[in-house]
Amino acid sequence: MDRLEQDIEEKKNALAAVRTSISRAQEIYLDSYGQGNSHLIRVVQGAGAISATLSAAVHACQEELLTAQPGGGRPQELLDKALASDLTALGRGIRQRTIYQHTIRSHQPTLAYVEQISQAGGEVRTLDEVFDRLIVCDRKIAFVPDPSSVRSEIALVIEHPGVVRYLVGIFDHAWQRASPLRNFPSSRLPPLLTDDIRRAILRHMVNGYTDEAIASRLGMSTRSVANHMRWAAELFGSRSRAQLAYLIAKSDFLEDGRE
Repeated sequence: MDRLEQDIEEKKNALAAVRTSISRAQEIYLDSYGQGNSHLIRVVQGAGAISATLSAAVHACQEELLTAQPGGGRPQELLDKALASDLTALGRGIRQRTIYQHTIRSHQPTLAYVEQISQAGGEVRTLDEVFDRLIVCDRKIAFVPDPSSVRSEIALVIEHPGVVRYLVGIFDHAWQRASPLRNFPSSRLPPLLTDDIRRAILRHMVNGYTDEAIASRLGMSTRSVANHMRWAAELFGSRSRAQLAYLIAKSDFLEDGRE
């Protein structure tokens, strides 16, 4: 009996030691998280707070400002506000690169803004792809929307070096694929870019998106999407949306862009 009691006592002591080690490890982890990492990703709520935080970061920017702006043409009041801030930053010698979607090439207020930015030294390119909003200052602090909320209500402010590098890498990859925007007076898209938009619309249609969802994702009107759909229906000789999706998926239209 004494031997059994001794074994039980030893196991109790060993278990207590394990519990103590786990507890201590947990304390160390929580302490280090609170001291070193909790500030690296912050949540900013409310349009006013987001605007103020972003403005402060852009004002403090010293070398580079990267911006990805989805959603097509922007409202005039936002363009006016952005223009003053961006011209000030460019005047300080900051390199500014901005990515829009192709659809802004037919939106005159945005084109007027881009023209002034470009004359001041900024660089602007456009993509046919869907992407999230991203702003990066000096490759040190990044702003992204919270995907689970309305963009204007919650933003994530990221200062974790590894995450910021990752986001910059995504931006650079998109920048390499984007088309430079140099010609401002025209209100019509160049044929090649019109083809890019058309393929993007049809790719989303094949994937099951409605006209309204496609318009929202590509920053254009539902009417424009419907016009492209009619063009595709005539080209492929389809009588229904389902048949059109099948014929497009079966063809190589979306792969090499042939019409």
